[in-house]
This record gives sequence, C-alpha cells and structure tokens, in this order.
Amino acid sequence: MSNGETKTDVILIGAGIMSATLGTLLKELVPEWNIKVFEKLESAGEESSNEWNNAGTGHAALCELNYTSEKQDGSVDISKAININEQFQLSMQFWSYLVNSNLIGNPQDFIMPLPHMSMVLGEKNVAFLKKRYEAMTKNPLFKGMEFSDDPKKLMEWIPLIIKDRSSNEPIAATKIDTGTDVNFGALTRMLFNHLKSKNVEIKYNHSVSNMKRASDGSWKLKVRNSKGNVENHAAKFVFIGGGGGSLHLLQKSGIPEGKHIGGFPVSGIFMVCKNPEVVAQHHAKVYGKAKVGAPPMSVPHLDTRFIDNKKSLLFGPFAGFSPKFLKTGSMFDLVTSVKPDNLVTMLAAGAKNMSLTKYLIEQVMLSKEKRMEELREFIPNARIEDWDLVVAGQRVQVIKDTEAGGKGTLQFGTEVITAGDGSVAALLGASPGASTAVHVMLEVINKCFPQHKKEWEPKIKEMIPSYGQSLLKNPELLKEVHTSTAKALGLSEKELAYN
Repeated sequence: MSNGETKTDVILIGAGIMSATLGTLLKELVPEWNIKVFEKLESAGEESSNEWNNAGTGHAALCELNYTSEKQDGSVDISKAININEQFQLSMQFWSYLVNSNLIGNPQDFIMPLPHMSMVLGEKNVAFLKKRYEAMTKNPLFKGMEFSDDPKKLMEWIPLIIKDRSSNEPIAATKIDTGTDVNFGALTRMLFNHLKSKNVEIKYNHSVSNMKRASDGSWKLKVRNSKGNVENHAAKFVFIGGGGGSLHLLQKSGIPEGKHIGGFPVSGIFMVCKNPEVVAQHHAKVYGKAKVGAPPMSVPHLDTRFIDNKKSLLFGPFAGFSPKFLKTGSMFDLVTSVKPDNLVTMLAAGAKNMSLTKYLIEQVMLSKEKRMEELREFIPNARIEDWDLVVAGQRVQVIKDTEAGGKGTLQFGTEVITAGDGSVAALLGASPGASTAVHVMLEVINKCFPQHKKEWEPKIKEMIPSYGQSLLKNPELLKEVHTSTAKALGLSEKELAYN
C-alpha cells in the first residue's frame, strides 16, 4: 500500500546521538523548519548510542593511548589527542547550554565526573607513558594529569588492579580527575524528548528502504512501517545517521561522493561484573595498551560506568567479527554492501587486512576462561563467577582509497560524506563518534548550509562560546569554558579545578 507524498524541510534517518544532536542544533538555529525522524527500531538510542553498546568514555583523549603515538625520534605526538579534546569541549559546552536553557533535565542522568587513567606494564611501556605524560602536561588542555610508578600511590588510585599482583613487572599509570562517564543512551533519549516537545515528528518502527533525487534537487524517500505499508516522503535535506546502516542508504542515494567506499564490521563483547563488592573497589576508567595486531578500538579498559544511576564495572572490549552492520542487522549486510564501484577497494582491503580478520575471528572463538585470563592482567584475583558477558554494538569501519594508504585503506574514526550540493550528508565510522557529535554535526551544518553561515553564527556562538576559536591558543577562554561547563553539568570544582 502506498499513499501520497509528504514534504518536509529536513529528514533525519536513525534516532541515535548524531541525529539527536543535529536535530537539536537545527531547531535552535531555525525553529520554523519542519523536521522528521525515521527510526527502524521501536525507540531512540538503541544501537551504537545505547549505554550497553559503547564505552561511554566521554572521549577527551585523557586516557586513550591510541590517540598518542611515538615518533621515530622517540618523541610523542599528541596532536590527535589535542584535536579530540578540543572537539569534546564543544560537546560539553552545547550540553551546558541545553541544561542552562532548561531544554534538557538533570545532567547527572547522563554525565558523571570520573578519573581517566592510562596504565601500562613493562619497562618499555612505562618509559613511553612517562614521555607521554611529560608531553601532555605541558599543554593546558591536560592540566592536572599525574604520573606514578610507585606501587603505594597506585594502590591508592587503583586498589583492585594493584592488590594481589604477584609479578615484579614494572607498572605505571597516569591519572586525571577531569574525566567523565557519559551515558549516551540517556542523553539521546533526553534530546529526542526535547525535539518531540518542539513538534519534531519522530516515527519509530519506520525503515527507509530507498532514496532518490527528484528533478527539483529534493530527495524522495520510500519508508516502510512495521505493518509493511509504504509511505512516500520528500525533503530538501536528508541526514543519514543510521550507524552501520548508513552505508547502504548512502549507496542507494547514488551521489558520486559515496562511490568507492566500503565498510568493515567489527563487533565487541564486554564483561560486566555482577558482584557489588568488586564494583565498589574501583572508581575510574583505566585504559591499557592494545595487543600487537589488535584494531585501535579494542584497547583493553576497565571502566566504572553509571547506568540507570547505578554504578557498574565493565571490562573489554573483546573484538569480534560478524557480517552484520548493525546489532539488529542482517547476516547479508557485508555482502550486499559490495558494489561494482567499491569492489576493487573492498578486495584490496581484504588482502591488506588478512591478519586483522584472523585476529577478529580468533577473538570470537575465545572461551570465557581465555577472556578471564585477559581480565586478570587488570584484576589479578578476578573470579569467573563474578563476571557475565554482554554483546556490545556493531561498528562499521570505513574502507576507502587514500593517498597515504593506497587502495582499500581501513579508516579508524568518524567520517562525514556530503553531496556536492549539500542536500544529503551521511555519517560513517566509529570511535570517538558520540563524544564528538557536536563537532561532527557543526561540520555537517557548515558543509550543507553554507548560505546560512553568517546568519547562524551568532546563535552558534551563544550555544558554544569557543566556536571557531582554539582553546589551546586561548587559555583564558579555556579556563572560562571549564568553569562554566563544570557548573552547568554538576561536575564538582574538585573534578574540574583548572583555576
């Protein structure tokens, strides 16, 4: 069954953190625009944005060792960490604006202060961590970071990790109290509740099956509801924010910018502690170093999480392989994403990443006891009966041809693909994803609505005071931003004592 066509200004595909952020930004900039959201599941934030499907780290590059690399001369390159930290500061400012304007409720429902730590074992790694700490503490963005290789100090910081450790292997950690735990599922739901109150139509159990460009430049979408009925919708601008599902829709759009791009799915498994006594002994996010051959998103970490206002403890992620592009996707997702235009790119990626594929398959085959062995590198006395396995979300890494990497290069990160005329944008990729949603969506706005740049800028600056400026080059502004976001988001001054 098909019905008449409904016209709207903006259509957002997927009810995750990205669509929620873009919708909220646009509603503040142009309240009169009509916005519709289509989500194939029955509620918002159920795939990658869900709190059980991601690490909730609030990626500010305070603890993730894969954002800082050792150069050939032995020095540590922290440029990626600086970039990600500045991007996360934009998110913090936007969330503060929403709280201060009473557009969303209690910030404690989605963000909590939590120390971020990096921990390494072995002489070589300890030397690297010390160099990294020295490079980062020269930078105002990472002020307040401490380093220690003293077991007594480490016992204060991370008792669960240090006690009962029989090995004499050198161990060191850095700690910074300005980290956060972010419940992106809760935040996504809060933002959609806000959008609903602003007359944004959110249609759950609605799946976009096709999209094509009309002669007037707008987009015509075929949308199927759970009863199998087909609706026709048209919009001047479409944002494809369907997580792993975005690639197939980008391909259906036929835009030239979407050619020669593929996707490589990586699944994840976390271990969750069900013993409250163990959970109570740890209060931090502690990131280690990825094993040789492991993809960057499978850096092992032991995380305190706040989910449904309850403290939890998670360890992982163990990477895995499934051909699905979404947790609720199809086993044929990977095969059907191979098209004539990206076949060579995909084959080149397959040939280049044989060792990664082998590693992911080995990870899938791990027994619970083998996973416990990895956990015991963090918690020496961990008991198998205290831990359960939780399957996390699917991530689809972008594969494309690049100058640096050649044909079929696997990209780790978040990418926005935009049509030349700005009428469609698609978000692909993974971490640091959700944490940098505001930065990414501002990029979409700049690329897709350049004609409104001048007119919208004052409002953007009201929402995000540091917009267009480098916090690194402006220490006064940095101090101001830290103080105001700490206050608005209820992160106590101890946690954000930058003054």
